[in-house]
Amino acid sequence: MSELTVTAIRLGLLALLWAFVFSVVGVLRGDLYGTRVLARRGSGGSSTPSRQEERRAPRAIRRGPTHLAVTEGSLRGTTVPLTDAGVLIGRNPECALVLSDDFASGRHARIYRRDDGWYVDDLGSTNGTFAGNQRVGQEFKLDVGSRLRIGQTVLELRK
Repeated sequence: MSELTVTAIRLGLLALLWAFVFSVVGVLRGDLYGTRVLARRGSGGSSTPSRQEERRAPRAIRRGPTHLAVTEGSLRGTTVPLTDAGVLIGRNPECALVLSDDFASGRHARIYRRDDGWYVDDLGSTNGTFAGNQRVGQEFKLDVGSRLRIGQTVLELRK
């Protein structure tokens, strides 16, 4: 082999070694500092509907719950509006309500609207979702004032 080939192989191995070192440092940094949570903003900059949007909303939506409030847990006082797209709850940053609860799964539960009201589905979480003392499975109907417990976090549907 020529001296040029040996030098090229050495430089290639050195570059691979540094790529490996940087990937190990990145994994360690992620384990030490956790997942980065980004704040979301709606396209209008405000998550509350305007007066005109409230007037245009169908009467059936206004009679039922309009938002989800955290009543117990580390996020106490947080509210999330209930939208037709539904609300995904869990620890993943992709969720609409990101819980900082060790007993919550990444994608723990989903609240969604159907023609006859609001429902919750447990998404196969390890520790379960509870409405009162009853464990929630699929298509559990919710009303205004319904309380859900996910780990140490308690959520309530409100008008």
